Amino acid sequence: MREGFDCRSYVKLQSQHIKKRIADFGGKLYLEFGGKLFDDYHAARVLPGFMPDGKINMLSELAEDAEIIIVINSYDIEKNKVRGDIGITYDLDVLRLIDAFRACGLYVGSVVLTHFSAQSAAIVFQKRLESLGIKTYRHYKIENYPADIQLIVSEDGYGRNEYIETTRSLVVVTAPGPGSGKMATCLSQLFHEHMRGVKAGYAKFETFPIWNLPLKHPVNIAYEAATADLQDVNMIDPFHLEAYGKTAVNYNRDIEVFPVLCAVFERIYGTSPYKSPTDMGVNMAGLCITDDNACCEAAKAEIIRRYYDALCQERKGMAGKAQIYKIELLMQQCGITTADRRVVASALKRAAETGSPVAALELPSGEIITGRTSSLLGASSAMLLNALKAIGGIDDAITLISPTVIEPIQDLKVDHLGNRNPRLHTDELLIALSICAVNDKNAETALAQLKKLKGCEMHSSVILSEVDVKVLKTLGINLTCEPIYQTKRLYQK
Repeated sequence: MREGFDCRSYVKLQSQHIKKRIADFGGKLYLEFGGKLFDDYHAARVLPGFMPDGKINMLSELAEDAEIIIVINSYDIEKNKVRGDIGITYDLDVLRLIDAFRACGLYVGSVVLTHFSAQSAAIVFQKRLESLGIKTYRHYKIENYPADIQLIVSEDGYGRNEYIETTRSLVVVTAPGPGSGKMATCLSQLFHEHMRGVKAGYAKFETFPIWNLPLKHPVNIAYEAATADLQDVNMIDPFHLEAYGKTAVNYNRDIEVFPVLCAVFERIYGTSPYKSPTDMGVNMAGLCITDDNACCEAAKAEIIRRYYDALCQERKGMAGKAQIYKIELLMQQCGITTADRRVVASALKRAAETGSPVAALELPSGEIITGRTSSLLGASSAMLLNALKAIGGIDDAITLISPTVIEPIQDLKVDHLGNRNPRLHTDELLIALSICAVNDKNAETALAQLKKLKGCEMHSSVILSEVDVKVLKTLGINLTCEPIYQTKRLYQK
């Protein structure tokens, strides 16, 4: 995929813009950070050239001035809410984020438990954080939030929240996922800072939707597809249009809450520093697109991937039809169908011919490689082996892993570990290939091709196991699946 985004310019421009916003507010800024700070693969897919850790690189430019507050909703702790992309609970993700920030040289000042009402799991988590030496604060639910401004901006509203001690000029407020209370945490801090005679400001960092792209630009539509479960809707910012006579794109939740924000600002400061929700943003991504066509094509491909993901989520009972219907409408707006994803037709055609599950992968050259389920390998494992042969120029007739190597692994799985499926998953296949590579040059050559799979498109005629999905995502393969299970068993894993 050709690049369409200049990540180096983005990091530089974004850092400069945040520094200017800090100066505009007199040296102290609370920056609400939406989306993913680490591993933003959605941005990398729809803006080819964007590095998944581009935002962290940008923050690293400001490391000396920045500290991070991680916010988590106490109800999410109580419910053991799980991040769908990496499969861990929100409380564990807080620990993961702290480690990741520290590894990048960024200072994590504290963790805030929002919507705190003495949830037992939240209390246990706070004790765990404090035993690890992490400052932890409690913020409480405010009745009639966000409607009752008089109560919110008072000693009985924000005033009940524990004041978060900060030491840096830039305070980045982030969270494991949506609905954590990042904005409320920022505004609560503004109230407390004002009561202490400290001048501080608020701004918001959201990569999507990109405010200076057209409303129906595929990159912005891809954002709607990515948040279809939240029912987010991109909109023209009416406040920005009225204030400046210029069109800017924002999304429904920020537009809906803006009058409340203005009222809060006015009660704290006497006047609002912003005329529109777009004014609050510090996103420079739209200025760093170098090839609009490349980004449009990448965004359309992402919308189709999101559609298949919604179909599979619905099949697993984890989503409803509304999410599917919404993405279908978005696909119509972009004039695309599932037929635009080449690997789909290849996988389904081969599956119909063989009567077996099939996986298809499009190589960087454009060639499509398939693999089907056999007595030794699952479809994704067979496809992976065939793809490594093709990229490495290895004759298809050559056996990279002997059945005499695979069979003892199958025996271990079934007879000793109690697995019903004897076929090798992708992780088991790669371990076997690594062992063979010690004495086999062809296996060594095949293994060296793994990094070339990053960014390749793949489709499976059936829903894959969690372990296969995890391995393929780790390799950077863009996977979609038909919403069909390989077996009729009720329990799938």
